[in-house]
Amino acid sequence: MKPLILVTNDDGITSKGISVLIEVVKTLGDVFVVAPDSPNSGMGHAITVDSTIHIKKSKIFKDIEAYECSGTPADCVKLAKHHFLRGRKIDLVVSGINHGMNASVSVLYSGTMSAAVEASIEGIPAIGFSLNDFRYDADFRHVKRYLKRIVEKSLKNGVPPHIALNVNFPAKSDKPIKGIKICRQTNGYWREEFDARTDLYGRPYFWMGGDFVNREPESEDTDIWAMENNYVAIVPVQYDRTAYPEIKSLKKWKL
Repeated sequence: MKPLILVTNDDGITSKGISVLIEVVKTLGDVFVVAPDSPNSGMGHAITVDSTIHIKKSKIFKDIEAYECSGTPADCVKLAKHHFLRGRKIDLVVSGINHGMNASVSVLYSGTMSAAVEASIEGIPAIGFSLNDFRYDADFRHVKRYLKRIVEKSLKNGVPPHIALNVNFPAKSDKPIKGIKICRQTNGYWREEFDARTDLYGRPYFWMGGDFVNREPESEDTDIWAMENNYVAIVPVQYDRTAYPEIKSLKKWKL
């Protein structure tokens, strides 16, 4: 019996990245798709609690059952698990391939990774895939064999319980990918800038921009270093954000 693989993303069901992901994983199992009906980049782990969620069957992918959802990436996983695939064992959730990297602190903002983390909360093995190329027509050809290898190994060996794998691919270049590195999350942050503008009606609004600041550019065990040096970066992530070493120090406050 083939493994059941749930596919989702945050760029929307019509994105190039999810088509490439489906092209690869459909050779490894039975694929079921629930993905947002529009881009949800930067949505993080938001869920829909104060509005309705609309679902429509999609015919985008030949011979694959797929649904487009008005909700968030996390909503898509919840709906698949508790409605569409209720009573069935989901062997793996794969999310992506995201147009743009989700390394370092970006994992917190990423809808792609939040879908994978939502699956890990439910006890389902999960992987989020991202490409360090934000272009709509990004070239994904160089990642396919690595993507397939990672999914194959995950199905064979099993992703650790309640862990999601954050996989980031370097952008296509004239040099081949050197290999895969198991890494940790880079210590970095986004330095934002807000451009104040005025719309046609004279109302003020802001457009957010900025750049990424790497606090440890020389650290070779990080995901950013791996990508910058043409490796595929894999970081195991978890939803438990407890800073365990600080529990003891906080108890000394004698609150």
